[in-house]
Amino acid sequence: MELDEIKQLLELLGGTDITELQIERDGEKLKIKRERFLSSYDATPPGSQPAAPAAAEAKQETDEGNKHVSITSPIVGIFHRSPAPEAPPFVEVGTAVKKGHVLCIVEAMKLMNEIESEVDGIVSKILIENGQPVEYGEPLFLIEPSLNE
Repeated sequence: MELDEIKQLLELLGGTDITELQIERDGEKLKIKRERFLSSYDATPPGSQPAAPAAAEAKQETDEGNKHVSITSPIVGIFHRSPAPEAPPFVEVGTAVKKGHVLCIVEAMKLMNEIESEVDGIVSKILIENGQPVEYGEPLFLIEPSLNE
């Protein structure tokens, strides 16, 4: 396969959601694979957001006048709501959780990192879709803390 043909393929793939392509022709094989991080992420310009909190630390946020704790990703990876594809999610909106309760898994370099709740409370919002990439410090869940905290 000629270099010009490969360049054309790369240009064509640039505008698509295809992450992997394998072509076999006349005994030659070409495999193109790319990561899809941030393809659907709405990035804000640098400097317009405060710095991300430390690994898995909860921070207080105001959401429609109520205090919520935001559970953030301590690493870059892929968000998984359940321990296996056929298993039920760790939590749903409305689930009561205790500090240390596993909320999700963030997969990074084939390592499964359990993300735990930092507070007792009720899961009020799940901010990421299953299987989506997440960035360091990106909010994953909003938890309404229990009154006894």
